[in-house]
Amino acid sequence: MRIKGISGSRGIAVGNVYKYIQEEIVIPDYIVPEGGVDQEIAKFAGAMAATLKQLDNIRKKTLDEMGPEEAAIFEAHMQIAQDPSLSDGIKALVESGAMNVVAATEQTINTFADIFLGMEDPYMRERGADIKDIGDRLLRNMLGMNPRGLSHVTGDVILVAHDLAPSDTASLDKSIVKGIVTAAGGPTSHAAIMARTLEIPAVMGLGDIEAFTNSERAVVLGTDGDVILEPTDEEFASYTQKAADFQKELQLLKESANLPAVTTDGHHVELFGNIGKAKDSKNALTMGAAGIGLYRTEFLYMENDTLPTEDVQFGEYKKVAEQMKGQPVIIRTMDIGGDKELKCLDLPHEMNPFLGYRAIRISLNRPDIFKVQLRALLRASAFGDIHIMYPMIASVEEVKKANAILDECKQELRNESKDFNENIKVGIMIEVPAAAVISPILVKYVDFFSIGTNDLCQYTLAVDRMNENIGYLYQPLHPAVLRLIKTVIDASHAQGKFTGMCGEMGGDPMATMILLGLGLDEFSMTASSIPLIKNIVRSVSKAECEGIAAKALEMDTAEEITAYAKSLLAEKGLN
Repeated sequence: MRIKGISGSRGIAVGNVYKYIQEEIVIPDYIVPEGGVDQEIAKFAGAMAATLKQLDNIRKKTLDEMGPEEAAIFEAHMQIAQDPSLSDGIKALVESGAMNVVAATEQTINTFADIFLGMEDPYMRERGADIKDIGDRLLRNMLGMNPRGLSHVTGDVILVAHDLAPSDTASLDKSIVKGIVTAAGGPTSHAAIMARTLEIPAVMGLGDIEAFTNSERAVVLGTDGDVILEPTDEEFASYTQKAADFQKELQLLKESANLPAVTTDGHHVELFGNIGKAKDSKNALTMGAAGIGLYRTEFLYMENDTLPTEDVQFGEYKKVAEQMKGQPVIIRTMDIGGDKELKCLDLPHEMNPFLGYRAIRISLNRPDIFKVQLRALLRASAFGDIHIMYPMIASVEEVKKANAILDECKQELRNESKDFNENIKVGIMIEVPAAAVISPILVKYVDFFSIGTNDLCQYTLAVDRMNENIGYLYQPLHPAVLRLIKTVIDASHAQGKFTGMCGEMGGDPMATMILLGLGLDEFSMTASSIPLIKNIVRSVSKAECEGIAAKALEMDTAEEITAYAKSLLAEKGLN
């Protein structure tokens, strides 16, 4: 039986199913007696101390076995756990007599997590899972339950779970856990990121795991996002050999990570990394990135009760500019909106926040906030090759207004005798179909385009990519999407400018040859995807890809194009 999910980590794995089911947390329902508040709060303090100790142990283990980038996940968890607004919120509920400390902890954690879980950006939404993980550990410690963990798993197994917290994944032994399958989660979850770091094939988002039985044989096809249950002896033997071949391929990819991204006929392609924080740039460099194609600045606004100051932002932007040592760093201005409940900014609740008050629309409506960020970006540009990128542009008027505010900031800095790059490049994200259609006009007002395929696809196809009922309609290789991409690339080239791509499609191996043929200048992606995409680039010619793109554009359906793309990868042994 073949079950369809979402690719979380590439590769093939074979083994026996081990279902990881945690003991359910039951929240006690009792009223704190008069005079018992201090004792109740002491329970929280003890649980917090135990939680921090456990997280620090996990951090040290992760640092030793995976490296500083992965260990930083647990440094962040420790910082979140110690956030005063978390403990203050819990204590306030207990002191008010409204509930006991366990119930107060659950409610406060859920409130924090829901801020992130309601967001449209999958990267940001997964941070809600991080907060849930911290809350789960706190509650288990408070109730005297065993903490989560997988150190007890033995044998060659396919680990099957509803979901995996980062701390679960950090405790994995890759010599034992050969593959991962989860009902929830996706490619941007920390579980997926860490599975890729550990090079464990993973399939996520199956919906449920009822079909799985302990000890039965299974095959995880991480690249395709499929799981095969109860394979025949012949199938099992075949996939066992394919799994071994994939491990050899991984080693070759690592060895070629720092080779130039040049096609067989000499065409150079820029392969950049997507990051969420300045520290992530080090991993991008390690994986062979030639720059940063998308630096999401949302964390700076979401991690604090107050808006980040100019100096705080300047420090972060300067750090990444210096770490990249003169290589391009494209920094997106704040992409926040009604789907993101921020402690530092009171945003209205909206019926349809993805089409509402968000991104550049907020920036232009609140120039006081926008100017703080632009000034910080300009000041940091004196320390590296920073580019500024505006999100969710739909009209020329928006670009003109944003650039006018940028010019005001430049003049202010000149008056203050503060250094910045006078020739800083300014671009826009093409994620609204209107922007793609008028890209021949927009290109006159910017230095570059970067295509945000996640939103461009869902807006073009009118598909909520997070809606499980219609998720199959979200098709990046849809003919309409490819035609819009071609329009944007052609418009930029006609004016001697470049187009990059920072959506998930930029790191999708099935799209690489088509995008190369369409003339895409820069691919930006999760750092771990860079070696594979680089390998594809180095295995093909630009001329060949132009023929592939032309043929794809003649096809009628996304299914035809997807099948064609898969066949090309298989022919070249790149799948």
